[in-house]
Amino acid sequence: MSSLYVSLKTPISQSSCLRRRFNLGREPSQLCRINGQRAPTTCVSVGVEAPENAGKKLGFLTSKEVIEAEAKYLVGTYARAPVAVVSGKGSKLYDVEGREYLDLSSGIAVNALGHGDEDWLKAVIEQANTLTHVSNIYYSLPQVELAERLVASSFADRVFFTNSGTEANEAAIKFARKFQRNLHLDVKRPATEFIAFSNCFHGRTMGALALTSKEHYRSPFEPVMPGVTFVEYGNIQATKELIQRGKTAAVFVEPIQGEGGIYSATKEFLQFLRAACDEAGALLVFDEVQCGLGRTGYLWAHEAYGVFPDIMTLAKPLAGGLPIGAVLLTERIASAIAYGDHGSTFAGGPLVCNAALAVLDKISKPDFLSSVSKKGFHFKEILKQKLGGNPHVKEIRGPGLIIGIELDVSGSPVVDACRESGLLVLTAGKGNVVRLVPPLIITEDELSQAADILYQALLVLDEKK
Repeated sequence: MSSLYVSLKTPISQSSCLRRRFNLGREPSQLCRINGQRAPTTCVSVGVEAPENAGKKLGFLTSKEVIEAEAKYLVGTYARAPVAVVSGKGSKLYDVEGREYLDLSSGIAVNALGHGDEDWLKAVIEQANTLTHVSNIYYSLPQVELAERLVASSFADRVFFTNSGTEANEAAIKFARKFQRNLHLDVKRPATEFIAFSNCFHGRTMGALALTSKEHYRSPFEPVMPGVTFVEYGNIQATKELIQRGKTAAVFVEPIQGEGGIYSATKEFLQFLRAACDEAGALLVFDEVQCGLGRTGYLWAHEAYGVFPDIMTLAKPLAGGLPIGAVLLTERIASAIAYGDHGSTFAGGPLVCNAALAVLDKISKPDFLSSVSKKGFHFKEILKQKLGGNPHVKEIRGPGLIIGIELDVSGSPVVDACRESGLLVLTAGKGNVVRLVPPLIITEDELSQAADILYQALLVLDEKK
C-alpha cells in the first residue's frame, strides 16, 4: 500500500483522535517512516488502496451490510449502484471486499486529478492543520488567492464562491435579476425572464430547477420559479424569436451538455447567442459546471468557440472532491451587487479554496490540457474501432474526456455489465447515452482497458433480446 507522509505540528502521540479520523489504528512509531527510514518529523500515513479488513474497521463486513444500513437510515433520494467504496488511488476505486474498479465516472466528473493525488492531499492536510473555517465575515488568504487566479485565467473581473454547481446557478439567477433592476431603475418592471434549452440541467434548488428542462425533475415540486422558456438546443431561429429587450434577463446555456447527453453547441449557435443577448440587453450565462476546468482539453469549454459570456458558473472538479462552486462575472454585473444581496456561511472557506488552488495549479498547465486533448482523441478512436460495428451504437461524441456513446436502447444494462467487469460508467440523456468522464490523469492503457470492457458489455444488449 502506497502512502503519503505530511509533517504536522501536533505530534500523533498526543492526538489519538487524529489516528481514528484516518482509520490508521497503528502506533506513531509504525507510521513515521519515509523510504524505510525513520522520519525526522511526525507524520501521517494516508492509505490510498483498500486496506485489509477495511470494511471491518468501518463497522461493516460486506457491501450488503452497507446497502442495508443506507436503506434504513438515509432518505431515499438516490438510486445507487450496489458498490460500497472505501478507498481509491489514481483512476481506481476499491470496495469493502477489496474489489478493484476502473473509475470512468470520477464522482460525476468531479475527480479531475483522480483519487489520492499527493499534491491535493498535501494542500488539504496542511490547510486543515492551519485554518479550516472562519465564515465570510472575515477575509481569508486562500479565498482571495483562488479568486485572483480564476480572474487571471478567464474573461471575468470578479468571483463569487458557493458550495455547489446548483448554488452557483442560483446565484447567477439572482445576479442577473439584480443587474437588470439596477440597469432599468426607471422601469416599473425590469426584465426578469430567462431562456434555457432542451436537455439542459442546471441544478435542483428551486431557481436552478426551474431552468432544468427535464419535466420529471420539476413536476413534483411545481410551481417552481416562473418566467423560464425552453427552446431547442442549437435552434437559432426559434431562439431569435424569444430573446426580447425589456423581457429577457439572461440566457443560460451549457457549451457542452453533460447530463443532457454530451451534446456540444456549434460555434455559430454560441456566436448568435452572444450577439442576440448584446442586442437585447440580456446577459449570456455559460454553465460550465461539468464541462469546464480542463475536461474538454481547454481550461474553459467556451475557449474552443472564441465566444465569451457575461457570467460563467463552475463547480464539480474545482476542489478535487471537496464542495465548492463559483460564479465568474464581469465588473459591469458585479457593480450591481451590494452587501447583503447574497451570501453563504461555508462558501469559499480556507480548506476548500486551498484544495482548489492545488487542482488549478495542475489542470491549468498547457501540457496537462494538451494531454487531455490527446487522450480524448485516442479514446474516441479506440471506441470507434471497437464499438463502431455494434448495431446499437448510434454515435460516439464529445471533446476531450467528456464522451457520450449514444445507443438505440437503454444504457442501463451496459452500465451494469461494465460494473460487473470492474468498470464504472454513467448514463446521460434519456438513459440511452453511456457517459464517460474519467479522471483527467487517466492513462492511455487504462482507456484501452475501458474500451475492451465496453466492447464486451455491449454484447449483453443482444443477449437481452
